[in-house]
Amino acid sequence: MGYAKAAWIALTLCALACLAFPCSAAKRTTPDFGPNVFVFNPAMPATEVQQQIDKVYAIQQHSEFGPARNALLFLPGNYNVDVPVGFYTEVIGLGVTPDSVHITGNVHSDASLPQNNATCTFWRAAEGFSVTPAGGTMQWAVSQAIPFRRMHVLGNMVLHQQRGWASGGWMSDSVIDGNVDSGTQQQWISRNSEWGSWTGANWNMVFVGIKNTPAGEWPSPPYTKVAATPIVREKPFLQVDVAGNYTVRVPALQTNSSGITWHGGSTPGRSIPIGKFFIAHPGDTAAILNAQLASGKNLLITPGLYDITEPIRVTRANTVVMGLGFATLRSINGTAALTTADADGIIVAGLLFDAGPVKSPVLVQVGPQGSYARHAKNPISLHDVFFRDGGAAVGRTIGNLEINSNDTIVDHTWIWRADHGSGVGWDQNLSANGLVVNGNNVTVYGLFVEHHQQFQVLWNGNGGRTYFYQSEIPYDPPDQASYTSAPGVNGWASYKVADKVTTHEAWGLGIYSVFRHPNVTLTHAIEVPKTPDVRFHHMITIALDNLGEISNIIDDKGGPTSTEPRVTPKLAEFP
Repeated sequence: MGYAKAAWIALTLCALACLAFPCSAAKRTTPDFGPNVFVFNPAMPATEVQQQIDKVYAIQQHSEFGPARNALLFLPGNYNVDVPVGFYTEVIGLGVTPDSVHITGNVHSDASLPQNNATCTFWRAAEGFSVTPAGGTMQWAVSQAIPFRRMHVLGNMVLHQQRGWASGGWMSDSVIDGNVDSGTQQQWISRNSEWGSWTGANWNMVFVGIKNTPAGEWPSPPYTKVAATPIVREKPFLQVDVAGNYTVRVPALQTNSSGITWHGGSTPGRSIPIGKFFIAHPGDTAAILNAQLASGKNLLITPGLYDITEPIRVTRANTVVMGLGFATLRSINGTAALTTADADGIIVAGLLFDAGPVKSPVLVQVGPQGSYARHAKNPISLHDVFFRDGGAAVGRTIGNLEINSNDTIVDHTWIWRADHGSGVGWDQNLSANGLVVNGNNVTVYGLFVEHHQQFQVLWNGNGGRTYFYQSEIPYDPPDQASYTSAPGVNGWASYKVADKVTTHEAWGLGIYSVFRHPNVTLTHAIEVPKTPDVRFHHMITIALDNLGEISNIIDDKGGPTSTEPRVTPKLAEFP
Protein backbone atom coordinates (compact mmCIF):
# COMPACT_ATOMS: atom_id res chain seq x y z
CA MET A 1 0.00 0.00 0.00
CA GLY A 2 1.46 3.42 -0.97
CA TYR A 3 1.95 6.06 1.68
CA ALA A 4 -0.53 8.43 0.03
CA LYS A 5 -3.28 5.79 0.11
CA ALA A 6 -2.38 4.71 3.64
CA ALA A 7 -2.43 8.32 4.76
CA TRP A 8 -5.86 8.87 3.19
CA ILE A 9 -7.29 5.87 5.03
CA ALA A 10 -5.67 6.94 8.29
CA LEU A 11 -7.02 10.47 7.90
CA THR A 12 -10.51 9.22 7.10
CA LEU A 13 -10.53 7.07 10.23
CA CYS A 14 -9.06 9.93 12.19
CA ALA A 15 -11.76 12.30 10.98
CA LEU A 16 -14.46 9.85 12.03
CA ALA A 17 -12.87 9.48 15.43
CA CYS A 18 -12.57 13.24 15.76
CA LEU A 19 -16.32 13.64 15.35
CA ALA A 20 -16.52 12.31 18.88
CA PHE A 21 -14.16 14.95 20.26
CA PRO A 22 -16.69 17.78 20.61
CA CYS A 23 -19.05 15.45 22.48
CA SER A 24 -16.35 14.29 24.85
CA ALA A 25 -14.68 17.71 25.25
CA ALA A 26 -16.37 18.31 28.58
CA LYS A 27 -14.99 15.03 29.89
CA ARG A 28 -11.48 15.63 28.59
CA THR A 29 -9.16 17.60 30.85
CA THR A 30 -6.25 19.36 29.21
CA PRO A 31 -3.23 19.48 31.51
CA ASP A 32 -2.09 22.89 32.68
CA PHE A 33 0.66 23.58 30.18
CA GLY A 34 0.73 27.27 31.04
CA PRO A 35 0.35 30.38 28.88
CA ASN A 36 3.12 29.55 26.38
CA VAL A 37 1.49 26.37 25.04
CA PHE A 38 -1.48 26.50 22.67
CA VAL A 39 -3.61 23.40 22.17
CA PHE A 40 -5.70 23.31 18.99
CA ASN A 41 -8.52 20.93 18.17
CA PRO A 42 -10.16 20.26 14.79
CA ALA A 43 -13.50 21.69 15.94
CA MET A 44 -11.97 25.16 16.29
CA PRO A 45 -12.59 27.55 13.37
CA ALA A 46 -9.56 27.68 11.08
CA THR A 47 -9.49 31.48 11.39
CA GLU A 48 -9.15 31.20 15.17
CA VAL A 49 -6.30 28.69 14.90
CA GLN A 50 -4.59 30.84 12.26
CA GLN A 51 -4.84 34.00 14.37
CA GLN A 52 -3.04 32.34 17.27
CA ILE A 53 -0.34 30.89 15.02
CA ASP A 54 0.21 34.35 13.51
CA LYS A 55 0.46 35.99 16.95
CA VAL A 56 3.19 33.58 17.98
CA TYR A 57 5.07 34.05 14.72
CA ALA A 58 4.88 37.83 15.00
CA ILE A 59 6.86 37.50 18.23
CA GLN A 60 9.23 34.74 17.13
CA GLN A 61 9.99 35.54 13.48
CA HIS A 62 13.07 37.67 14.25
CA SER A 63 13.57 36.85 17.94
CA GLU A 64 16.93 35.08 17.65
CA PHE A 65 17.91 35.85 21.25
CA GLY A 66 14.52 36.81 22.66
CA PRO A 67 12.92 35.46 25.85
CA ALA A 68 9.69 34.05 24.39
CA ARG A 69 9.23 30.28 24.14
CA ASN A 70 6.22 28.52 22.58
CA ALA A 71 4.74 25.14 21.73
CA LEU A 72 1.83 24.71 19.31
CA LEU A 73 0.01 21.41 19.97
CA PHE A 74 -2.50 19.94 17.52
CA LEU A 75 -5.01 17.36 18.71
CA PRO A 76 -5.82 14.55 16.24
CA GLY A 77 -7.78 15.68 13.22
CA ASN A 78 -7.57 17.79 10.08
CA TYR A 79 -6.49 21.43 9.85
CA ASN A 80 -6.27 23.88 6.97
CA VAL A 81 -3.81 26.52 8.12
CA ASP A 82 -0.46 28.13 7.31
CA VAL A 83 2.18 27.45 9.98
CA PRO A 84 5.36 29.53 9.79
CA VAL A 85 7.76 28.21 12.43
CA GLY A 86 9.82 30.92 14.14
CA PHE A 87 12.55 30.90 16.75
CA TYR A 88 11.96 28.86 19.93
CA THR A 89 8.78 27.38 18.53
CA GLU A 90 7.93 23.69 18.56
CA VAL A 91 4.99 22.47 16.48
CA ILE A 92 3.72 19.08 17.70
CA GLY A 93 1.05 16.66 16.56
CA LEU A 94 -0.51 14.82 19.49
CA GLY A 95 -1.62 11.68 17.64
CA VAL A 96 -0.26 8.20 18.17
CA THR A 97 1.08 8.35 14.60
CA PRO A 98 2.01 11.33 12.44
CA ASP A 99 -0.99 10.64 10.20
CA SER A 100 -3.39 11.20 13.12
CA VAL A 101 -2.83 14.95 12.74
CA HIS A 102 -3.00 16.33 9.21
CA ILE A 103 -2.29 19.91 8.15
CA THR A 104 -3.20 21.02 4.65
CA GLY A 105 -1.29 24.17 3.78
CA ASN A 106 2.19 25.46 4.37
CA VAL A 107 4.27 24.38 7.36
CA HIS A 108 7.55 26.13 6.80
CA SER A 109 10.79 27.44 8.19
CA ASP A 110 12.00 30.52 6.34
CA ALA A 111 15.45 32.07 6.16
CA SER A 112 15.92 34.51 9.05
CA LEU A 113 18.49 36.71 7.27
CA PRO A 114 18.27 38.70 4.01
CA GLN A 115 19.02 37.19 0.61
CA ASN A 116 17.46 33.82 1.55
CA ASN A 117 20.22 33.23 4.11
CA ALA A 118 19.21 30.53 6.60
CA THR A 119 22.59 30.17 8.35
CA CYS A 120 21.14 31.70 11.55
CA THR A 121 17.79 29.92 11.36
CA PHE A 122 18.10 28.08 14.70
CA TRP A 123 15.97 26.63 17.52
CA ARG A 124 12.68 25.50 16.01
CA ALA A 125 11.05 22.09 15.58
CA ALA A 126 8.33 20.11 13.83
CA GLU A 127 7.30 16.77 15.29
CA GLY A 128 4.58 14.18 14.98
CA PHE A 129 2.18 15.23 12.22
CA SER A 130 1.54 14.99 8.48
CA VAL A 131 1.53 17.82 5.96
CA THR A 132 0.05 18.20 2.51
CA PRO A 133 2.01 21.27 1.44
CA ALA A 134 0.41 23.96 -0.71
CA GLY A 135 2.00 23.77 -4.13
CA GLY A 136 3.30 20.29 -3.39
CA THR A 137 6.58 21.27 -1.70
CA MET A 138 7.37 21.97 1.96
CA GLN A 139 10.13 24.52 2.59
CA TRP A 140 12.35 23.78 5.58
CA ALA A 141 15.24 26.24 5.32
CA VAL A 142 17.24 25.67 8.48
CA SER A 143 20.60 25.40 10.19
CA GLN A 144 21.49 24.07 13.67
CA ALA A 145 19.16 22.92 16.49
CA ILE A 146 16.22 22.17 14.19
CA PRO A 147 14.58 18.82 15.07
CA PHE A 148 12.40 17.32 12.34
CA ARG A 149 10.98 14.11 13.84
CA ARG A 150 8.12 11.68 13.23
CA MET A 151 6.89 13.68 10.26
CA HIS A 152 5.04 12.67 7.10
CA VAL A 153 5.21 15.04 4.13
CA LEU A 154 2.67 14.15 1.45
CA GLY A 155 4.70 15.81 -1.26
CA ASN A 156 8.23 17.14 -1.75
CA MET A 157 10.56 18.94 0.64
CA VAL A 158 13.35 21.50 0.18
CA LEU A 159 15.96 22.21 2.85
CA HIS A 160 16.79 25.74 1.69
CA GLN A 161 15.06 28.92 0.58
CA GLN A 162 15.49 29.63 -3.12
CA ARG A 163 19.00 28.15 -2.95
CA GLY A 164 20.24 30.63 -0.34
CA TRP A 165 22.78 29.52 2.22
CA ALA A 166 21.76 26.97 4.84
CA SER A 167 23.99 25.19 7.31
CA GLY A 168 22.82 21.84 8.55
CA GLY A 169 19.90 20.10 10.09
CA TRP A 170 18.39 16.89 11.39
CA MET A 171 15.70 14.47 10.20
CA SER A 172 14.64 11.23 11.89
CA ASP A 173 11.73 8.75 11.93
CA SER A 174 10.12 10.65 9.03
CA VAL A 175 8.61 9.91 5.63
CA ILE A 176 8.66 12.25 2.64
CA ASP A 177 6.54 10.80 -0.15
CA GLY A 178 8.29 12.74 -2.90
CA ASN A 179 11.77 14.20 -3.32
CA VAL A 180 13.99 15.80 -0.68
CA ASP A 181 16.18 18.49 -2.22
CA SER A 182 19.05 19.48 0.05
CA GLY A 183 20.21 22.05 -2.48
CA THR A 184 22.63 24.49 -0.88
CA GLN A 185 22.63 22.82 2.52
CA GLN A 186 26.24 22.67 3.67
CA GLN A 187 25.69 19.52 5.75
CA TRP A 188 22.84 17.33 6.95
CA ILE A 189 22.14 14.13 8.88
CA SER A 190 19.15 11.89 8.16
CA ARG A 191 18.53 8.92 10.47
CA ASN A 192 15.89 6.21 10.16
CA SER A 193 13.83 8.00 7.54
CA GLU A 194 12.29 7.20 4.16
CA TRP A 195 11.64 9.20 0.99
CA GLY A 196 10.84 8.83 -2.67
CA SER A 197 14.18 10.32 -3.72
CA TRP A 198 16.96 12.64 -2.54
CA THR A 199 18.79 15.23 -4.60
CA GLY A 200 21.60 17.61 -3.74
CA ALA A 201 24.88 17.60 -1.89
CA ASN A 202 27.40 20.14 -0.72
CA TRP A 203 30.05 19.28 1.90
CA ASN A 204 28.88 16.53 4.25
CA MET A 205 25.66 14.52 3.94
CA VAL A 206 25.24 11.56 6.30
CA PHE A 207 22.55 8.86 6.00
CA VAL A 208 22.15 6.34 8.83
CA GLY A 209 19.46 3.65 8.73
CA ILE A 210 18.00 5.00 5.47
CA LYS A 211 16.27 2.53 3.15
CA ASN A 212 16.48 4.58 -0.06
CA THR A 213 19.82 6.35 0.01
CA PRO A 214 20.74 8.45 -3.02
CA ALA A 215 23.10 7.10 -5.65
CA GLY A 216 26.74 8.06 -5.55
CA GLU A 217 29.69 7.64 -3.23
CA TRP A 218 31.85 9.95 -1.18
CA PRO A 219 33.57 12.28 -2.00
CA SER A 220 31.64 13.14 -5.15
CA PRO A 221 28.88 13.47 -4.11
CA PRO A 222 29.85 13.70 -0.42
CA TYR A 223 27.45 11.01 0.77
CA THR A 224 28.27 8.92 3.84
CA LYS A 225 25.93 5.93 4.04
CA VAL A 226 25.56 3.59 7.02
CA ALA A 227 22.98 0.90 6.31
CA ALA A 228 21.74 0.27 9.86
CA THR A 229 21.51 2.37 12.99
CA PRO A 230 23.37 0.26 15.56
CA ILE A 231 21.46 1.29 18.67
CA VAL A 232 18.94 4.05 19.37
CA ARG A 233 15.64 4.89 20.97
CA GLU A 234 13.53 7.60 19.43
CA LYS A 235 12.79 10.74 21.40
CA PRO A 236 9.80 10.51 23.79
CA PHE A 237 6.70 12.36 22.65
CA LEU A 238 3.43 13.67 24.01
CA GLN A 239 0.30 11.96 22.66
CA VAL A 240 -3.46 11.91 23.20
CA ASP A 241 -5.73 8.90 22.67
CA VAL A 242 -9.31 9.00 21.32
CA ALA A 243 -10.64 9.31 24.86
CA GLY A 244 -8.56 12.44 25.38
CA ASN A 245 -6.01 10.91 27.74
CA TYR A 246 -2.56 12.52 27.63
CA THR A 247 0.48 10.27 27.93
CA VAL A 248 4.17 10.44 27.12
CA ARG A 249 5.25 7.67 24.78
CA VAL A 250 8.75 6.34 25.44
CA PRO A 251 9.91 4.46 22.34
CA ALA A 252 11.59 1.10 22.75
CA LEU A 253 15.30 0.61 22.24
CA GLN A 254 16.14 -0.52 18.71
CA THR A 255 19.25 -2.24 17.42
CA ASN A 256 20.46 -2.53 13.83
CA SER A 257 17.39 -0.67 12.56
CA SER A 258 16.47 1.09 9.34
CA GLY A 259 13.39 3.08 8.40
CA ILE A 260 10.66 4.49 10.61
CA THR A 261 9.09 3.14 13.81
CA TRP A 262 5.42 3.72 12.95
CA HIS A 263 4.80 1.45 9.95
CA GLY A 264 2.64 -0.76 12.14
CA GLY A 265 0.74 2.11 13.73
CA SER A 266 1.97 3.38 17.07
CA THR A 267 5.67 3.44 17.79
CA PRO A 268 6.68 0.40 19.92
CA GLY A 269 7.40 1.36 23.51
CA ARG A 270 5.69 2.21 26.79
CA SER A 271 3.30 5.00 27.70
CA ILE A 272 3.54 7.01 30.90
CA PRO A 273 0.32 8.74 32.07
CA ILE A 274 0.63 12.49 32.29
CA GLY A 275 -0.27 12.23 35.97
CA LYS A 276 3.16 10.71 36.61
CA PHE A 277 4.78 13.93 35.42
CA PHE A 278 5.26 17.14 37.31
CA ILE A 279 4.45 19.86 34.78
CA ALA A 280 6.90 22.67 35.43
CA HIS A 281 6.20 26.33 34.62
CA PRO A 282 8.53 29.33 34.44
CA GLY A 283 9.20 30.47 37.99
CA ASP A 284 9.54 26.94 39.35
CA THR A 285 12.91 26.64 41.03
CA ALA A 286 15.45 23.84 40.93
CA ALA A 287 14.49 23.04 44.52
CA ILE A 288 10.85 22.53 43.47
CA LEU A 289 11.87 20.34 40.53
CA ASN A 290 14.23 18.28 42.68
CA ALA A 291 11.54 17.72 45.29
CA GLN A 292 9.20 16.41 42.59
CA LEU A 293 11.92 14.13 41.17
CA ALA A 294 12.64 12.82 44.66
CA SER A 295 8.95 12.01 45.11
CA GLY A 296 9.07 9.75 42.03
CA LYS A 297 7.74 12.12 39.40
CA ASN A 298 9.04 12.63 35.88
CA LEU A 299 9.38 16.21 34.60
CA LEU A 300 7.60 17.91 31.71
CA ILE A 301 9.11 21.41 31.48
CA THR A 302 6.85 23.86 29.67
CA PRO A 303 8.21 26.67 27.45
CA GLY A 304 9.96 29.55 29.15
CA LEU A 305 13.15 30.65 30.88
CA TYR A 306 14.23 28.99 34.11
CA ASP A 307 17.04 30.43 36.23
CA ILE A 308 18.72 27.47 37.90
CA THR A 309 20.53 28.15 41.19
CA GLU A 310 21.50 24.52 41.83
CA PRO A 311 21.60 21.43 39.62
CA ILE A 312 18.44 19.58 38.72
CA ARG A 313 19.34 16.11 40.01
CA VAL A 314 17.95 13.11 38.15
CA THR A 315 18.69 10.14 40.37
CA ARG A 316 16.05 7.48 39.66
CA ALA A 317 16.36 4.90 36.87
CA ASN A 318 13.99 5.34 33.89
CA THR A 319 13.12 8.94 34.77
CA VAL A 320 12.05 11.12 31.85
CA VAL A 321 12.90 14.83 31.86
CA MET A 322 11.37 16.42 28.77
CA GLY A 323 11.03 20.02 27.65
CA LEU A 324 8.49 21.64 25.33
CA GLY A 325 9.06 24.67 23.14
CA PHE A 326 12.80 24.97 23.79
CA ALA A 327 12.37 25.40 27.53
CA THR A 328 15.64 27.01 28.61
CA LEU A 329 17.55 26.25 31.81
CA ARG A 330 20.14 28.89 32.71
CA SER A 331 22.72 28.21 35.39
CA ILE A 332 23.22 31.45 37.32
CA ASN A 333 25.25 30.39 40.38
CA GLY A 334 28.21 28.69 38.73
CA THR A 335 26.85 25.15 39.10
CA ALA A 336 25.74 22.52 36.63
CA ALA A 337 22.19 22.99 35.38
CA LEU A 338 21.41 19.25 35.36
CA THR A 339 23.13 16.10 36.58
CA THR A 340 22.13 12.45 36.42
CA ALA A 341 22.97 9.41 38.47
CA ASP A 342 24.72 6.45 36.84
CA ALA A 343 21.36 4.71 36.48
CA ASP A 344 19.58 2.78 33.73
CA GLY A 345 17.22 4.35 31.24
CA ILE A 346 17.28 8.02 32.24
CA ILE A 347 16.06 10.20 29.35
CA VAL A 348 16.66 13.93 28.91
CA ALA A 349 15.00 15.51 25.87
CA GLY A 350 14.05 18.81 24.29
CA LEU A 351 15.92 21.31 26.47
CA LEU A 352 18.18 24.30 25.84
CA PHE A 353 20.91 24.86 28.45
CA ASP A 354 22.32 28.37 28.80
CA ALA A 355 25.57 29.22 30.56
CA GLY A 356 25.22 32.02 33.09
CA PRO A 357 27.51 34.90 34.09
CA VAL A 358 29.26 32.90 36.84
CA LYS A 359 31.51 30.23 35.35
CA SER A 360 30.14 26.68 35.73
CA PRO A 361 32.34 23.58 35.74
CA VAL A 362 29.87 21.95 33.34
CA LEU A 363 26.25 22.53 32.29
CA VAL A 364 25.05 18.92 32.02
CA GLN A 365 26.82 15.95 33.61
CA VAL A 366 25.63 12.44 32.70
CA GLY A 367 26.70 10.20 35.55
CA PRO A 368 29.22 11.31 38.17
CA GLN A 369 32.91 11.12 37.41
CA GLY A 370 34.14 7.58 37.99
CA SER A 371 30.87 5.98 36.80
CA TYR A 372 31.47 2.33 35.96
CA ALA A 373 28.12 0.51 35.56
CA ARG A 374 27.11 -0.92 32.19
CA HIS A 375 23.83 0.18 30.63
CA ALA A 376 23.88 -1.60 27.27
CA LYS A 377 20.39 -3.09 27.74
CA ASN A 378 18.82 0.17 28.91
CA PRO A 379 21.10 3.12 28.20
CA ILE A 380 20.79 6.70 29.29
CA SER A 381 19.77 8.79 26.27
CA LEU A 382 19.75 12.48 25.39
CA HIS A 383 17.57 13.81 22.55
CA ASP A 384 17.57 17.33 21.10
CA VAL A 385 19.62 18.77 23.95
CA PHE A 386 21.17 22.08 23.02
CA PHE A 387 23.76 24.28 24.71
CA ARG A 388 24.59 27.97 24.40
CA ASP A 389 27.42 30.03 25.87
CA GLY A 390 26.70 33.72 25.21
CA GLY A 391 24.52 35.25 22.52
CA ALA A 392 21.55 36.06 24.70
CA ALA A 393 23.81 37.35 27.49
CA VAL A 394 27.27 36.68 28.88
CA GLY A 395 27.70 32.95 29.53
CA ARG A 396 30.70 31.23 31.08
CA THR A 397 31.47 27.57 31.62
CA ILE A 398 34.45 25.25 31.49
CA GLY A 399 32.52 22.47 29.78
CA ASN A 400 29.03 22.02 28.43
CA LEU A 401 28.19 18.32 28.22
CA GLU A 402 30.19 15.74 30.17
CA ILE A 403 29.31 12.07 29.72
CA ASN A 404 30.65 9.70 32.34
CA SER A 405 28.09 6.88 32.11
CA ASN A 406 28.87 3.96 29.84
CA ASP A 407 26.64 3.17 26.82
CA THR A 408 25.02 6.62 26.74
CA ILE A 409 23.25 7.60 23.49
CA VAL A 410 23.16 11.21 22.27
CA ASP A 411 20.54 11.70 19.58
CA HIS A 412 21.12 15.20 18.17
CA THR A 413 22.85 18.06 19.93
CA TRP A 414 24.21 21.51 19.11
CA ILE A 415 26.79 22.77 21.60
CA TRP A 416 27.44 26.40 20.70
CA ARG A 417 29.75 29.05 22.03
CA ALA A 418 28.14 32.07 20.41
CA ASP A 419 29.99 33.89 17.64
CA HIS A 420 27.46 36.74 17.55
CA GLY A 421 24.86 38.32 19.79
CA SER A 422 25.23 39.77 23.27
CA GLY A 423 28.12 39.09 25.65
CA VAL A 424 30.39 37.72 22.91
CA GLY A 425 34.19 37.97 22.92
CA TRP A 426 37.33 35.96 23.62
CA ASP A 427 37.36 37.15 27.25
CA GLN A 428 33.57 37.34 27.68
CA ASN A 429 31.71 34.16 26.73
CA LEU A 430 34.10 31.54 28.04
CA SER A 431 33.95 27.83 27.26
CA ALA A 432 36.89 25.46 27.03
CA ASN A 433 35.10 22.36 25.71
CA GLY A 434 31.80 21.49 24.10
CA LEU A 435 31.65 17.73 24.74
CA VAL A 436 33.83 15.60 27.00
CA VAL A 437 33.23 11.84 26.93
CA ASN A 438 34.73 9.75 29.73
CA GLY A 439 32.36 6.78 29.54
CA ASN A 440 32.88 3.73 27.34
CA ASN A 441 30.71 2.69 24.37
CA VAL A 442 29.04 6.08 23.98
CA THR A 443 27.22 6.61 20.67
CA VAL A 444 26.38 10.02 19.20
CA TYR A 445 24.20 10.84 16.19
CA GLY A 446 24.17 14.39 14.85
CA LEU A 447 27.01 16.06 16.75
CA PHE A 448 27.23 19.81 16.12
CA VAL A 449 29.90 21.56 18.26
CA GLU A 450 31.21 25.05 17.56
CA HIS A 451 33.58 27.84 18.60
CA HIS A 452 34.83 26.63 22.00
CA GLN A 453 38.23 27.86 23.10
CA GLN A 454 40.02 24.52 23.47
CA PHE A 455 39.00 21.06 22.19
CA GLN A 456 35.48 21.19 20.79
CA VAL A 457 35.23 17.45 21.55
CA LEU A 458 37.52 15.52 23.91
CA TRP A 459 36.91 11.78 23.88
CA ASN A 460 38.55 9.83 26.71
CA GLY A 461 36.41 6.66 26.72
CA ASN A 462 36.83 3.54 24.62
CA GLY A 463 34.35 2.20 22.08
CA GLY A 464 32.95 5.59 21.11
CA ARG A 465 31.04 6.12 17.86
CA THR A 466 30.02 9.34 16.13
CA TYR A 467 27.69 9.47 13.13
CA PHE A 468 27.99 12.98 11.62
CA TYR A 469 30.12 15.78 13.03
CA GLN A 470 29.91 19.48 12.15
CA SER A 471 32.23 22.01 13.72
CA GLU A 472 33.40 25.54 13.20
CA ILE A 473 36.46 26.25 15.31
CA PRO A 474 36.47 29.59 17.18
CA TYR A 475 36.38 32.76 15.09
CA ASP A 476 37.98 34.98 17.68
CA PRO A 477 41.43 33.84 18.94
CA PRO A 478 43.20 37.22 19.07
CA ASP A 479 46.62 35.75 18.29
CA GLN A 480 48.43 32.43 18.03
CA ALA A 481 49.83 32.63 21.56
CA SER A 482 46.25 32.62 22.89
CA TYR A 483 45.41 29.61 20.76
CA THR A 484 48.16 27.03 21.17
CA SER A 485 47.60 23.60 22.71
CA ALA A 486 51.17 22.28 22.86
CA PRO A 487 54.66 23.29 21.76
CA GLY A 488 54.68 23.37 17.97
CA VAL A 489 50.91 22.69 17.75
CA ASN A 490 48.84 25.67 16.68
CA GLY A 491 45.34 25.76 18.09
CA TRP A 492 43.31 23.00 19.67
CA ALA A 493 42.02 20.16 17.52
CA SER A 494 38.28 20.28 16.96
CA TYR A 495 37.90 16.53 17.58
CA LYS A 496 40.44 15.03 19.99
CA VAL A 497 40.62 11.31 20.79
CA ALA A 498 42.83 10.93 23.85
CA ASP A 499 46.14 9.10 23.57
CA LYS A 500 45.03 6.28 25.88
CA VAL A 501 42.01 5.36 23.72
CA THR A 502 42.34 2.10 21.77
CA THR A 503 38.94 1.86 20.01
CA HIS A 504 36.90 4.64 18.40
CA GLU A 505 35.09 5.20 15.09
CA ALA A 506 33.51 8.20 13.38
CA TRP A 507 31.67 8.76 10.08
CA GLY A 508 31.12 11.98 8.12
CA LEU A 509 33.05 14.90 9.64
CA GLY A 510 33.20 18.51 8.42
CA ILE A 511 35.45 21.00 10.24
CA TYR A 512 35.68 24.64 9.18
CA SER A 513 37.66 27.76 10.07
CA VAL A 514 36.50 31.39 10.08
CA PHE A 515 39.44 33.19 11.67
CA ARG A 516 38.85 36.91 12.21
CA HIS A 517 42.42 37.83 13.19
CA PRO A 518 45.56 37.44 11.07
CA ASN A 519 48.35 34.94 11.67
CA VAL A 520 46.19 32.39 13.48
CA THR A 521 46.09 28.79 12.22
CA LEU A 522 45.07 25.32 13.37
CA THR A 523 47.59 22.50 12.93
CA HIS A 524 45.15 19.55 13.12
CA ALA A 525 41.38 19.49 12.72
CA ILE A 526 41.33 15.99 14.27
CA GLU A 527 43.92 14.43 16.57
CA VAL A 528 43.92 10.71 17.31
CA PRO A 529 46.28 8.06 18.67
CA LYS A 530 47.96 5.91 16.05
CA THR A 531 46.24 2.58 16.59
CA PRO A 532 44.38 0.42 14.04
CA ASP A 533 41.08 0.40 15.93
CA VAL A 534 40.72 4.18 15.97
CA ARG A 535 39.11 4.71 12.55
CA PHE A 536 37.66 7.75 10.79
CA HIS A 537 35.63 7.77 7.57
CA HIS A 538 34.89 10.69 5.22
CA MET A 539 36.44 13.95 6.46
CA ILE A 540 36.55 17.46 4.97
CA THR A 541 38.09 20.76 6.08
CA ILE A 542 37.31 24.22 4.66
CA ALA A 543 38.57 27.74 5.31
CA LEU A 544 35.49 29.92 5.08
CA ASP A 545 37.25 33.26 5.32
CA ASN A 546 40.42 34.72 3.86
CA LEU A 547 42.53 34.47 7.03
CA GLY A 548 44.49 31.52 8.39
CA GLU A 549 44.20 27.85 7.54
CA ILE A 550 43.65 24.36 8.88
CA SER A 551 47.01 22.71 8.14
CA ASN A 552 45.92 19.05 8.30
CA ILE A 553 42.67 17.10 8.46
CA ILE A 554 43.74 14.36 10.89
CA ASP A 555 47.14 14.22 12.56
CA ASP A 556 49.60 14.89 9.72
CA LYS A 557 47.28 13.75 6.90
CA GLY A 558 45.10 15.67 4.46
CA GLY A 559 47.04 18.85 3.77
CA PRO A 560 46.11 22.51 4.26
CA THR A 561 43.02 24.48 3.42
CA SER A 562 43.35 27.54 1.22
CA THR A 563 41.12 30.37 0.04
CA GLU A 564 43.26 31.60 -2.87
CA PRO A 565 43.05 29.31 -4.72
CA ARG A 566 40.15 27.56 -3.01
CA VAL A 567 41.34 24.21 -1.62
CA THR A 568 39.02 22.02 0.47
CA PRO A 569 40.98 18.93 1.53
CA LYS A 570 39.12 15.64 1.77
CA LEU A 571 40.21 12.32 3.23
CA ALA A 572 38.28 9.10 2.76
CA GLU A 573 39.78 6.85 5.42
CA PHE A 574 42.15 7.02 8.37
CA PRO A 575 44.32 5.16 9.06
